[in-house]
Amino acid sequence: MRKIIQLECRETGERFYLTSKNTRNQPDRLELKKYSPKLRRRATFTEVK
Repeated sequence: MRKIIQLECRETGERFYLTSKNTRNQPDRLELKKYSPKLRRRATFTEVK
């Protein structure tokens, strides 16, 4: 039921984070605020297929 997904930064395009989500409860793409080492601040990361 849970699927492992990769998160990509909107601003820089870097992919640092892996997480899992339940596809039944959240069918749309996930967006999280995470720390970006390149920008040295929090940025929006979106789900990549």
